[in-house]
Amino acid sequence: MRIGEIAALVGVTPRAVRHYHHLGLLPEPVRRANGYREYTVRDAVLLARIRRLTELGLGLDEVRDVLADEGGRELVEVLEELDEDLRRQEAVIHERRERLAGLLAQAREGILTADGPVSPALASLFRDVARSSAGRSESPMAAKDREMLTLLETVAPEGEARDRLMDTMRHLAETPGAVERAHELYARLDALADAAPDDPRVAEAARFLADTLPDEVAAGLGDEDVVPADDALAAAFFADLAPAQEAVVLQALRLVRERAR
Repeated sequence: MRIGEIAALVGVTPRAVRHYHHLGLLPEPVRRANGYREYTVRDAVLLARIRRLTELGLGLDEVRDVLADEGGRELVEVLEELDEDLRRQEAVIHERRERLAGLLAQAREGILTADGPVSPALASLFRDVARSSAGRSESPMAAKDREMLTLLETVAPEGEARDRLMDTMRHLAETPGAVERAHELYARLDALADAAPDDPRVAEAARFLADTLPDEVAAGLGDEDVVPADDALAAAFFADLAPAQEAVVLQALRLVRERAR
């Protein structure tokens, strides 16, 4: 058989056959007087084995080890490792499909926003705010808040802190009048975009924000600093605020902590 014939028989390309020769997986066959390779059934059997192993997901280095192991122990070990790897991939795929199912459900219910994918609770909150904002001009502070909530939900590590964040968002979303109060807060903060930190409106806005935040927020505040100096998320949030807006948030957090004592 010529190279094209053995390739067609086994179901690979002549280029693949040459590559296997180059890597030493498939020995070079004898050549005719005219220089063409002459393949035998034995070559075809070996080539078919290489194809079967690669189709299982083995890398070519693993295929070489398997072919060199006459006792077959290497093949068993490689297949066991491959099976475990596929089991892990299967679990990851299952988890992703569950998340996709949730997002598709949001889409059918009309709560999958352009800021997604986010959790159903956060998507619902965004939807309610958007509906109540119909006819209003976009608030710069509302846009920042939406971006920060999306970031927080994405990067907050799983555990107590993340659960507390989700509980707080659910509490805010379910509190009667929460959306209207959010618009009022955004308006107050937008008005302070060019104000000084000692503007009298800062204290008023801080009290308004503190009254909106549940006592559970105090659980995440340290004893010394309202916001830890090494908190990267807090740094990103405050970096996007004007000085007066930052003063509002810091004062509000202090008020919440004092209220919880």
